Formats: sequence, structure tokens, C-alpha cells
Amino acid sequence: KVTAEKSLELMEIDYLGLDPADRNMLKLMWENYGDRPVGLTTIAALTGDEAATIEDYYEPYLLQLGLLARTPRGRVVTEKGRKHLQNNRNMI
Repeated sequence: KVTAEKSLELMEIDYLGLDPADRNMLKLMWENYGDRPVGLTTIAALTGDEAATIEDYYEPYLLQLGLLARTPRGRVVTEKGRKHLQNNRNMI
């Protein structure tokens, strides 16, 4: 158990399984748009990733955890997502 925890810590993976890229995406969305919806191409521009990468790789897990929500106008960081960012400031 100790070895696994150390490994996760070295890779900067938090207790929910988020890596720095996941947290960075949420952080950039929140800092730049607050609780307003953000389009996929805008998120891609913020992170420097392809829109398909965000939609296929990052988004499903963040949606499943309830940290991100999809609305007709775009994606938003949920209250749960904001709290997670606040509680993990030292990992961002």
C-alpha cells in the first residue's frame, strides 16, 4: 500500500484519480469562465489540447465524477469540481 501511495504521489495523481492535466483543465475553465459555460474548442485553446482529446480522454471521467457538466451552451465546472480544486490547491 505504501509503495502504491508513493507512486501516485510522485505522478501527482490525487485521491480521485485526477492527474495534473485533469486538474489543470478544470482550473483553467474556472479561472477564465467561472460558472459560465465554455465551448469545447475554447477549452482546447485554453489547454493546448485537441478538442477530440478533451472530449474522448479527459471529459468522460470528469463527467462521471460529477466535476464537470455538459449543458446545451457548453461545459461547466460543477460545485463539486470547484470544491475539489480548492481542496487540492497544493497539487495544481
